[in-house]
Formats: sequence, structure tokens, C-alpha cells
Amino acid sequence: MSKLKDQTTAMINLRSTIQFPFSFIFLLLISCSSAPQHDLVIRNATIIDGSGSERYEGDVAIIGDKISKVGTITDKGEKEVDAQGKILSPGFVNMLSWATESLLVDGRGMSDIMQGVTLEVMGEGWSMGPLTGKMKEEALSSQGDLKFDIPWTSLGDYLQHLEEKGVSPNVASYVGATTLRIHEIGYDDRPPTEDELENMKALSRQAMEEGAIGLGSSLIYAPAFYAETEELIELCKAISPYGGSYITHMRSEGNRLLEGVDEVLRIASEGGVQAEIYHLKAGGASNWYKIDLVISKIDSARKAGIDIATNMYNYIAGATGLDASMPPWVQEGGYDKWAERLQDPKIRKQVIAEMKEDATDWENLYYGAGTADKLILVGFKNEDLKKYTGKTLAEVAAIRGTSPEDTAMDLVIEDGSRVGTVYFLMSEENVTKQIKLPYMSFGSDAGAPSSEGVFLKSNPHPRAYGNFSRLLGKYVRDEEVISLEEAIYKLTSLSTSKLKIKERGLIKEGYFADIVVFDPDEIKDNATFEHPHAYASGMLHVWVNGIQMLRDGKHTGSTGGRFVKGPGYKEKAKL
Repeated sequence: MSKLKDQTTAMINLRSTIQFPFSFIFLLLISCSSAPQHDLVIRNATIIDGSGSERYEGDVAIIGDKISKVGTITDKGEKEVDAQGKILSPGFVNMLSWATESLLVDGRGMSDIMQGVTLEVMGEGWSMGPLTGKMKEEALSSQGDLKFDIPWTSLGDYLQHLEEKGVSPNVASYVGATTLRIHEIGYDDRPPTEDELENMKALSRQAMEEGAIGLGSSLIYAPAFYAETEELIELCKAISPYGGSYITHMRSEGNRLLEGVDEVLRIASEGGVQAEIYHLKAGGASNWYKIDLVISKIDSARKAGIDIATNMYNYIAGATGLDASMPPWVQEGGYDKWAERLQDPKIRKQVIAEMKEDATDWENLYYGAGTADKLILVGFKNEDLKKYTGKTLAEVAAIRGTSPEDTAMDLVIEDGSRVGTVYFLMSEENVTKQIKLPYMSFGSDAGAPSSEGVFLKSNPHPRAYGNFSRLLGKYVRDEEVISLEEAIYKLTSLSTSKLKIKERGLIKEGYFADIVVFDPDEIKDNATFEHPHAYASGMLHVWVNGIQMLRDGKHTGSTGGRFVKGPGYKEKAKL
């Protein structure tokens, strides 16, 4: 009996020993199944994935900076957001951003983050590099309300500087053809020498290896105006092997609009690059009919195999400076030479005469607007002139008792700048027609200011605060110009495909978590020309690289935006 008892006890002890690990494993499995599997799960959303496909109901999960799962998600998230009744889509791409300086002052990019912009694409002719020592000095001395240091030299240095400083949106840039020209030639009206052109091409290649998207030009402005077509073709040949594209503010958007398109097509064809036209428009009432001819020309080129597309802002007014009201010859040599010439009575008389003429050899926006009351003065450096902010050129001329032309010249001299100006040039019918184009993307052509502090010292064009929300509210929901699915496609994957950016622009597993959630019934632009510092409404949540920048319509204060590199980026390139 004693032996049997000992055997029984041993068996019980063995059983207990065996059962313990199984119980432990069972408890571990239960524990694991209840532990969060994702950093974030956004549930019950109406997903518009950016591909152009129809919306569907589902969930999206994020781990780190990537989308980890899309569909019906039973796994738990460390954090969870209920998006019932709301639209979830990829973050929006601003194809023409001038947040180059505003992000240096306030990295939150408030006006754009409040609309769901998660990628700012810069470089319309001017880029923040490459810079010479003299160019840095000029940039520092010409600063207006926005003050910042310039510790960088190359374009890659600048974009990396933004990332390290801390910005909310992602950033990318074209290298500016104007910047390359100033780097080598200065502000002279002449072609580059053979050596200068080779240097410009080498700088273009360097920019591509540092992560530039391609080459950007803005050909109505001096000194960009002085560049011949052949110069731009040579620069495009330099970036073509890197997969770079050419994007341009054409030489004319008015009287020689069709010829401007022809030049773009030639540059694309002979330069071997994809091309994009900035802010497509027909400026001036006498040119409005040309938009149909432009569309026909672009469509024919696309059918013939030329890769050309367009972007736009959703307003009938543009914004630039009073330099666009004066002939390029008077601006040769830079601002100081321009201001000096404007004080010569004989030159002033000639400039006034040309401002009043319908020019074909330069883009006269003063004449194109029709009257001085269609020019709104919005940006001054001189504190004594800020009282004119928001007034029309006609109003200021009446106050000062001088002609509009004399007033424009005097303001340029007194302000030490080109003076920020809004021009009413386009038709609402054409804006609607352009939005429908299958290859149309969107850009604000503005900075990303905040409605506070130093930014209130000047008035931007309302597109700075409302361009993207205006598309989704006015043109999609209210006027039904295009569907919401098509609009989201144009704001996201269409744009990233043009830029040749990988793993962004879609709600797709493995893609970067640049995500927005908004109320389609409430999305709306609130900025006006009279009161431009007004945030858009209806955007609820924004994530950039998985970091929440906007929560319940309020900025979280977070940064984490990245320098998004272009197709020619080489990791070992010296930045």
C-alpha cells in the first residue's frame, strides 16, 4: 500500500507539473489577444482611399508611421477614434506651396493643416537653395515681417533643416530655375556663358541627388523672364536621367497664352521630361475664350505621348506683386536698380506708358485686370504703408492724390519691395471648367500662415486659408462640379504620382499614415479678400507620418513632418 501511495502521489505531482505550463500559456494567449495590436485604430469611417474608387465603410489601423491594416478590424488599438459619419482619406498635397518662409517662423503650417494638407510642394521658380554667400545676404536684408536665419546653402540642406527644426506637414521642393540663374548670372538680361550653363546643370543634378522633385520655373518675372527656351531645355536634360519633372509658371497666361503652352510642350519633348503647368488660367477678360483652345492643345499633346498635366487654385483672382505691372526691362539688375530707375522722370514716363498698353512681349497684369480697383494691395514691409493693407490701388491713389501708375511706382520705392498684390483676372466659368479636367491637381500658391502674431501684419490671398476646403465645400458639395471621390483622387494619389513619390497618397497597407478625417457636410472655406485670416472649418483630424497634428479641429502642437525626397535622391549625397 505504501508503494502504491507513493506512486499515486508522484503521478499527481507530475500532472500538476505538466498542467502548470498549459495554464500559463492559456493565460498568456488571453492576455495577448486583449493587448493592443495597433498604435491607433480609426473605426467606422467612410473611406475614400484616394484611388478614385467608390467610398466604402471600414476601419484603418496605424503602427508607427505606416498604415498597418485597412478594412474590418477586430484588433484593438492603443488609441481609438470613432469616425462614424465622417470621411477618411489620404492627406492632401499642396502642389504649389509658398510655405518656404512661414514654416521657418511657425512650423505648424496652421492654415494648411486646418484644411488637411499633409505635403507642401515648393519651388515655383525660386527655391530656398542653392545659395551663394551674396544670395544669403540679399535674402536676409530683404526680409519683411517674417524673420529667420539662413544656416543652409543647398536645397537639400534647407529641407533637412525644416525637418530637424520641426514642422507639422511633410515638405518637398523643385529646384528653382530662377535661383540657378541668379546663382550663376545674377539679375542680368543675357544668356549664360557655356561655363555658367554647365554650372547650372551641375547644380540641378546636385539638387536632384539631394531629393528635389525636378525643375521649377516662373517665366513672367525678372530675372526668370530673361531665360531663353533653350536654356530651360538644357536644364531639363540635366534632370531627366534622375526622373525629374519640369513645372512652370508659363511665360504668358494672357495674350500669348497659347504660345506659352507651346513652349512648355517643346521643353518637355526636347528635354525628355514630364511637365506640369502651374495654376492654369486665362488671365484678362479678352483671353477667357482661350481656355478651350488650351485644353484642346493639352489633350492633343497627351494623346501624342507628351506627359503634361496641370494644377490650379480655386479663385478668380491671383496674387503676386506690383512687379507684374511693370515691364521686365525696368527691373533688370534686381530691386535696387529697379527702384533707382523708377525715380528717373524719363523712365517713369516710359513705364507709365507701357503699364497702360496691352503688351505682347511681357505679362502686363495691371492692364489685364482692367482697372486699378481690381488690384488689392496686401503686403507691405514699411510700417508706414501698412495702413493701406487691404485697399485697392485705386483707393490708395485717391488718398495720395496721384495716378494709379505713379502710386504703384511710389509704393515700390517707399516699401523696399515689390508690394504684395491681388489681381482679379479670371472667370468663374473657366475655374469650374478647369476643375473637371482629369489631370488637374490643386495648389494654394500661398504660404501656410497662422491667424495670429506676425502673420497679421499683412493680408494674404484667401487661398492661403481656403483653397482645398473651397474645392470640397463650394465646388464638390454645393455645386457638384465633380464627385468627392474624384476630388480626393486629385488631391492625393494623382498628385503623388506626378511627383513620383512612393508610398503616399493612398489609404493602403504599408503606406505612410498621412490621413485626414473630415465632415463632408461642414467642410468650408471661411477666408475672404476682406477678411483673409480665417481658418477653414470641417476638418476634424489630421495625422502626418502617424503623428496626430489636428485633433477635433484643433492643432495638437505636434511636429514630425519629413523631407520627402524626389525620384533622383541618393542617400549618400552630401547634404
